[in-house]
Amino acid sequence: QVQLVESGGGLVQPGGSLRLSCATSRSRFSMNAMGWYRQVPGKQRERVATIAPSGSTNYADSVKGRFTVSRDNAKNTVYLQMNSLKPEDTAVYYCNTVPVLASWGQGTQVTVSS
Repeated sequence: QVQLVESGGGLVQPGGSLRLSCATSRSRFSMNAMGWYRQVPGKQRERVATIAPSGSTNYADSVKGRFTVSRDNAKNTVYLQMNSLKPEDTAVYYCNTVPVLASWGQGTQVTVSS
């Protein structure tokens, strides 16, 4: 069973930064495109960042220029650096493959509030 374990969330003031991590036990991790997703209660989960096996990246317009996704294939880990955080970034953040192939992890809560 593939495990996805997200960490690094917390409470931060607007304009602040957080770095999320996602460790996976998925075999051949380096061959998968990975994504960061977020979900607010009552809304659909949305993908905000994608990183291909090649390292190329893609972002949702809402986070472009503020979030940076990266990966360390040796550690089977993907990261999300979030800067200039806004209250509307408040959500539970998850990682998964792109397209989604694994069961969802527990996610990590990010709350942006003064």
